[in-house]
Amino acid sequence: MLSKKQKIAQCFSPAAFVHDTEENHQELERLIQEEEIGSLTFFHSRHSAAANFESRAEVLDVSGTLEKMVQLINRFQAVSKVPLLICIDAEYGLAMRIENTPQYPFAITLGALQQDADKWVEEVGFRMGLDLKGAGIHLNFAPCADVNTNPNNPVIGYRSFGNDAEKVAQLAFASYSGMKKARIGACLKHFPGHGDTAVDSHLGLPVLHKSLEELESEELLPFQYGIDRGVELIMVGHLAVPALCGGKETPASISREIITDFLKGKMGFKGLVVSDALNMKAVANHFPEPGELEWRAFHAGNDLLCFSDHVKEGIQKISLKASEEEVDMVFQKIMDLKKQLGVLDYMPISVPKFDWKAHHQLQKELARNYVSVISGKIDIDKLSDLAKAGKLGFREYFTSQKSRFSEMLDYEFVGIDQTENVLISVFVPSHKPLNKFGMGEAELEEIKNLSQSKSCILIHFGNPLALKYLGELNDFEAVICAFQNFEEAQEAVTNLLP
Repeated sequence: MLSKKQKIAQCFSPAAFVHDTEENHQELERLIQEEEIGSLTFFHSRHSAAANFESRAEVLDVSGTLEKMVQLINRFQAVSKVPLLICIDAEYGLAMRIENTPQYPFAITLGALQQDADKWVEEVGFRMGLDLKGAGIHLNFAPCADVNTNPNNPVIGYRSFGNDAEKVAQLAFASYSGMKKARIGACLKHFPGHGDTAVDSHLGLPVLHKSLEELESEELLPFQYGIDRGVELIMVGHLAVPALCGGKETPASISREIITDFLKGKMGFKGLVVSDALNMKAVANHFPEPGELEWRAFHAGNDLLCFSDHVKEGIQKISLKASEEEVDMVFQKIMDLKKQLGVLDYMPISVPKFDWKAHHQLQKELARNYVSVISGKIDIDKLSDLAKAGKLGFREYFTSQKSRFSEMLDYEFVGIDQTENVLISVFVPSHKPLNKFGMGEAELEEIKNLSQSKSCILIHFGNPLALKYLGELNDFEAVICAFQNFEEAQEAVTNLLP
């Protein structure tokens, strides 16, 4: 029989960093042994815990991340009395956290699939799930069910399937179903919906001022859609939604009115509620007393407490304040999830080998489906004639070296002055909106001037939300959006050109 404290400990999923000091690894080992926590959430490194894996200025050896993670999972599992539930936040596959592993398209890209989107998104979820399972992971904190209605959203953007609530509902559920098919846990997030916010909850508290009716027709719709179809996990975000808690600006993640009364009561959710990272500034700054935030999150109705910086004090405080009955109920949910995901049958794992050929084939099929002309139209014959007559120009922006795309175009290009038409290829440096997605002012100015002085075709490799900085789309003869800079997407663009 486990004690009350041991049962509470099963709710905790603190962060485990692959690239960390040996002292920190040993400290986490002690935490597993002494506090008997039930779960770990893996991140690449401390510098990047809240970010995705992209051009990080980190002074650390980042080689062999996958091998190190597998080794750490085996090491930590070996010292745990009850096998640990291993979690990760991998919205577009292991590659979001671990280099040299398969990367899948962003949600915004999958939202642009033109045919059989549900089927393909489920397939992507399935493949991602298999990759994670092979690496010893049981639960993926994905997909986002946020409806991205605010184009200036600093934190969702490319992570959402789009700005149409119905489409987001279907695709988020398809992604969830694919992972479930791979026998991986998945979870809809960030309840009650982080899409129409202008503050990054890693840094401050976003407040969503909408009526209940507005919320039900947009933010809440994908969650209700999932609940009605049996979704078993939902992550609650750190955002205040006064309409759901009597006008108060309490973060949803620690609001009993929002989680227990509304999500579980009114919306009928019977599954497991996961807290967003408890170290995020939106909540962490308000509770200086160690353990108080953990208690608030537990009392609000969260079952799995992620990224707590005060595990020991959190267990202590919950033990003092929660009833045996509450603790038993949550403990049972966690143990049921562990059984369902095969956690309790843990065997040491080896480093997985990925089928890169199959991955490339999937990426090719997806790219053919999402790469599209989103404005104007391409006159193939005209372009072909211009190319033959030596009147076609080409400019590439934001690439440090010649792109694969430019190599695949076998035209003889001439100087811009002698051209009638110019192909402008833009490789957007970042998929996040900070500093105009990393695009420099001088280049943006040049692109706008070109589009107004010549007949231009814009080829946009990157987040479509960055298009607004490239001038009026009508100034271009046509705009091709490739959504990503994957080689397969570059190849798909060449198929639209002569």
